[in-house]
Amino acid sequence: MNHRLIIRKQAETHIEDAYDWYEQRKKDLGSDFLQAMEEALKTIELNPRAFQFKYKTIRAIYTKRFPYGIFYMMDKDTIVVLAVFHLSQDPKLWKRLTK
Repeated sequence: MNHRLIIRKQAETHIEDAYDWYEQRKKDLGSDFLQAMEEALKTIELNPRAFQFKYKTIRAIYTKRFPYGIFYMMDKDTIVVLAVFHLSQDPKLWKRLTK
């Protein structure tokens, strides 16, 4: 079953900032990051309940190549991406932003 995917503006900003950071380090590395994000988002859409709860009703999937997590919630047939964070960041930060 495919689910409707909504990406909050703050999560979009997290992705854009990470893209810019990687692209400044090496040409096309930002594009590779976006590809990893797309793959993870597609995985969430196809099977959102496959991933563990990380905080209350918030689940997370981690990208394969980059140290980022996509934090999301489900509401019936809708998936809401709340935040995208580098995994070295303090978890209290994303918990606060998901409110």
